[in-house]
Amino acid sequence: MSAQIIDGKGTAAEIRRELAEQVAELTAQGKTPGLDVILVGEDPASKVYVRNKERTSKEIGINSTVHRLPEETTREELLGLIEKLNNDPAVHGILVQLPLPDHLDEEEVINTISPNKDVDGFHPINAGKLLIGDEDAFVACTPAGVLELVKRTGVPIQGKNVVVVGRSNIVGKPAAVLFLREHATVTVCHSRTQDLPAECRRADILIAAVGRPEMIKKDWVKPGAIVIDVGINRVDGKLVGDVDFENVKEVAGYITPVPGGVGPMTIAMLLKATVQAAARA
Repeated sequence: MSAQIIDGKGTAAEIRRELAEQVAELTAQGKTPGLDVILVGEDPASKVYVRNKERTSKEIGINSTVHRLPEETTREELLGLIEKLNNDPAVHGILVQLPLPDHLDEEEVINTISPNKDVDGFHPINAGKLLIGDEDAFVACTPAGVLELVKRTGVPIQGKNVVVVGRSNIVGKPAAVLFLREHATVTVCHSRTQDLPAECRRADILIAAVGRPEMIKKDWVKPGAIVIDVGINRVDGKLVGDVDFENVKEVAGYITPVPGGVGPMTIAMLLKATVQAAARA
């Protein structure tokens, strides 16, 4: 029996509808959520992401401003803009689109964003709050979207074996902590994990976030498992995930497609964080 496809696009649309109602309520109170995005340079993928963020923000009533800066923008100019936005009460969320040009220090830039406006969840204070279980932490948007997709399957998470393949600060590590908070037993795998297929076969919930096209094979997956594919890889002009989708869907219970799975959820969770930031302001 083929897996049930998890419709990230449809779920993201549901979340946006829910958020539009909250935005309308906040606006009626004189507090319209504001999201400012900073794009430095001409990276083609970044330009597409930022355009999508701008469009979806405006669709639900968020004031969205994009600061498009040239490739040669200096450190002082970028940090000065961030400080200006930190002090602007009309701005509730600040996002600096990564990657940045080589002459700019991503860590320094992220650390300059106010933790109260860090809707991307990358600031060390928010990462630390997540680790200690502080519910006020802003959480990296992609793992937050992963958790939301799993929750909306209706399958209980408590007590399940969750295997995360990938240990990045953006996806793997925060995803592991989020599922620990849901009382799952979590294993984090990476390039030096011994017998990776065996570890994956233990998973009731398998999260692939390693950036290698179609690495997760059918015989790596426990029958009936929930498989969440975070990977976005371009192969021969086509987008594919980290999971061999066509074959794995024959054994999984639930599976996300690429595209149309986790991707749309990332922007939806960014908008959700912006609305939360406005509500707290």
